[in-house]
Amino acid sequence: MAAAAADTSEASAAGLALAEANINWERLDKTRFHVIGAILFTAQQGVLHPTAVVKTRLQVAEGGLAHMSGFAVFRRILRSDGISGVFRGFGTSAVGALPGRVLALTSLEISKEMTFKYSERFDMSEASKIAVANGVGGLVSSICSCAYFVPLDVICQRLMVQGLPGMATYRGPFDVINKVVRMEGIRGLYRGFGITMLTQSPASALWWSAYGGAQHAIWRSLGYGNDSPTKPSQSELVAVQATAGTIAGACSSVITTPIDTIKTRLQVMDNYGSGRPSVMKTTRLLLDEDGWRGFYRGFGPRFLNMSLWGTSMIVTYELIKRLSVKPE
Repeated sequence: MAAAAADTSEASAAGLALAEANINWERLDKTRFHVIGAILFTAQQGVLHPTAVVKTRLQVAEGGLAHMSGFAVFRRILRSDGISGVFRGFGTSAVGALPGRVLALTSLEISKEMTFKYSERFDMSEASKIAVANGVGGLVSSICSCAYFVPLDVICQRLMVQGLPGMATYRGPFDVINKVVRMEGIRGLYRGFGITMLTQSPASALWWSAYGGAQHAIWRSLGYGNDSPTKPSQSELVAVQATAGTIAGACSSVITTPIDTIKTRLQVMDNYGSGRPSVMKTTRLLLDEDGWRGFYRGFGPRFLNMSLWGTSMIVTYELIKRLSVKPE
């Protein structure tokens, strides 16, 4: 009888949570949150991985390949390498990202909630509080996870571009680590760390702030407020969160693509002549090759990737939170 009552309580809590747009960290079952998150985010990552491979190849390519469209590069990879070619580096990325994801999600939720509570002492509109809290959460999450994800990016991107002219060939992720460390030491795995910290952290803050502000504005335009007697339907929740995620992802891709191009080339290319690679050398080489338009190499696939990522990530993320609410 007690078990049945507990099941009923949990089911009603889950049903209530599925109609909520905002769920705070304290209400989440942390184990369930991270387990469900690992499964769903890995599936999402697999769907979007081919666009990341195409984007990376366009950013580091030389000659005619650099001016091909994303679809043309995708077809070329399929012809030369088959399906496995567009999923190069996925296994390493998927498995390697699990600990980093736990770190990122935990720091995001905790810092977002702390900032929102702190902002209540200031005379700010609710929209501003949400945007600021989301922005600070995105910033802190990015800073905490950069130390983990930059080496993973270096490894995965080198696996993605192997086979291109001038690029080394590797037997797997551990071979990448071995060769990079042997040639450059541990700091070779942190190529692009500085530029990542200086750009990705503000970009993450921008993304989450834009998402929080866009979602708040859309809910208000639909007539849903804190005192609204009705709750949005499941279809409305998904539609609003997907739209806000798309807006945030599209804005972020436009602003961050030039820096992402420099970062990617810095992490994977070795043809700099004498001396260590640097941001300035990478920028000059890109300008010499393609002028200012070179900074937007791979923009199409990146725009698609960021927009789809923003939409699918936030819908998945919000669903994970609703499925992870503790029974009342």
